[in-house]
Amino acid sequence: MNELISESAIDTFNYGRILGGLLESGDFVALIGDLGAGKTHFVKGIAHGLGVSPDEPVCSPSYTILNIHQGRIPLYHFDLYRLNDEGQVSDLGFEEYFDGPGVTVVEWADRLGSLMPQDNLRVVFCLEGVERRRLCFQPAGDRSRGLLRRIATVLP
Repeated sequence: MNELISESAIDTFNYGRILGGLLESGDFVALIGDLGAGKTHFVKGIAHGLGVSPDEPVCSPSYTILNIHQGRIPLYHFDLYRLNDEGQVSDLGFEEYFDGPGVTVVEWADRLGSLMPQDNLRVVFCLEGVERRRLCFQPAGDRSRGLLRRIATVLP
């Protein structure tokens, strides 16, 4: 299983929820896709799967760049839309979170360049219609390949 089709925002949320239930400390999820492709809905699902309180709003940290949510383990939710390159990420010192005690999820992760951890699960969102999205999972590293195998065992 390397691809999923989402027919709605609810599907995208549910795929994220499934992934969130499987994530462990140190996992790194890199989200790539155009504006409106569903990355933030996916992160909302991840937060739900990690046990973040439903009362806590999970939104894209476009202006703050990082939001931290507490669930069974911390969720470090980055949005790099407003940054231009890996130099700006490096200047802000965000790499310390990448190996932290939580899960790191980065929207617009393609802007990380060489700062992308070697072991990561890349999820590429492709628009295929008004509601339809193709989610392509690309694991890099043993840990992420194992995570993708676990995802495949719990999907319908």
